[in-house]
Amino acid sequence: MKEIELSQKANEIRKIALRMIAAAGSGHPGGSLSMADILAVLFFDTMKFSKELYASKDRDHFILSKGHAAPGLYAVLHLLGFLPESQLSQLRRLGGGLEGHPDRILTPGVEMSTGSLGQGLSVAVGLSLSMRLAANPHFVYALVGDGESQEGMIWEAAMAAAHYKAANLIVFLDHNGLQIDGKVAEVMNVSPLAEKFQSFGWHVQEIDGHKIAEIQVAVARAKENSAQPSMIVARTVKGKGVSFMENRHEWHGVAPTSKELELALSELR
Repeated sequence: MKEIELSQKANEIRKIALRMIAAAGSGHPGGSLSMADILAVLFFDTMKFSKELYASKDRDHFILSKGHAAPGLYAVLHLLGFLPESQLSQLRRLGGGLEGHPDRILTPGVEMSTGSLGQGLSVAVGLSLSMRLAANPHFVYALVGDGESQEGMIWEAAMAAAHYKAANLIVFLDHNGLQIDGKVAEVMNVSPLAEKFQSFGWHVQEIDGHKIAEIQVAVARAKENSAQPSMIVARTVKGKGVSFMENRHEWHGVAPTSKELELALSELR
């Protein structure tokens, strides 16, 4: 898919996610918007993943470790045909099938129930190793957050992935620099992230997480690496695409009002 088309997909993901969060009256817009370009490249340009292939082993896998950004993933699943339009208004509603964090039992297309931060990466490592044992040639992709990287489980998983040479594992780190209480560097500094993963034995790249071409090149390079797990540290902007949300930690977990939603959608057009 062309770069401009992928940028349009990313904006569609942002708009759908914001509508869902506004309808629910709660949710996490900041991180859903910051990862949209990464999701667009993965699901619409890179991964072998579709509704038709979902029950098959002949596909790639994706785990959203930063589970609070579920609206972004749900938006993708809607665009891929997993979720009908009518269900999008059911985010965080009892019996609606779209929990505030992904639920693999309730929501078609969700590979792993996540939300307890750090666990998604651990599962991704285990899945990648099981696929290698089964001689499955496909890849496991995961997306983690920088605030999430304060969890010790992230580094246990990083150590295991490198030790067992999980070269079929490609992880994006959504490095937007903010979490619910403020700047990641002030709450619990995790920098320097690239150097830390390198020291653990990962193949590491640093990119602009909003430049489609850079994301594409990084994935291609990661797939060529056959000796190490790959970490792509993507510098992003929390609330990307909506001027009054960008770089504001206050928008980590607050739903827009109807007026704010209208303004946000007008900017995303």
